[in-house]
Amino acid sequence: MEEKVDILDSKTGNPTGEVRLKKDAHRGGLWHRAVHVWLVNSKGEILLQHRSEDKESHPNCWDISAAGHVSSGEDAITSALREVKEEIGLDISPDKLKQIGEIIQQSVLNNGTFINNEYNNIYLVKMDLDINQFKMQVEEVKDLRWVPIPEFKKWIEEKRSDLVPHNEEYTLLLKTID
Repeated sequence: MEEKVDILDSKTGNPTGEVRLKKDAHRGGLWHRAVHVWLVNSKGEILLQHRSEDKESHPNCWDISAAGHVSSGEDAITSALREVKEEIGLDISPDKLKQIGEIIQQSVLNNGTFINNEYNNIYLVKMDLDINQFKMQVEEVKDLRWVPIPEFKKWIEEKRSDLVPHNEEYTLLLKTID
């Protein structure tokens, strides 16, 4: 069954009562909510996900540790926990999630056929795990890598074409963990 999302008011981020298929929300540029979960370890590394080549947005690019849409009727915490479990095979408790902010994101991709208007709840999880302890969802995740923070900062400064552009979010994340 295809995922449905709650449509939000563009100015307040509050639900309008309208529910649409996720693909229709993107096709029509309708506002909806997503969650972004960043994992950081005590070695000063950030877990990055290499997106599958089959992803509609930013295929084959390095991105947030785990992220996804808030399904209709679901709250952001529940969605964050679900996405972490689905994408990287990790069961975490809600108390591990530290909300570090909310970012309003707007982008148009794929010649205007994918319009991303989202309110993103940003979470940080501090956790020490070996890369082999993750279980990747092969449909969405091509690879996972712990990247040292100085190297990650360099990727951002270089504006690497294989790094999903989340500039405002990167600033928030790095300010929080520094």
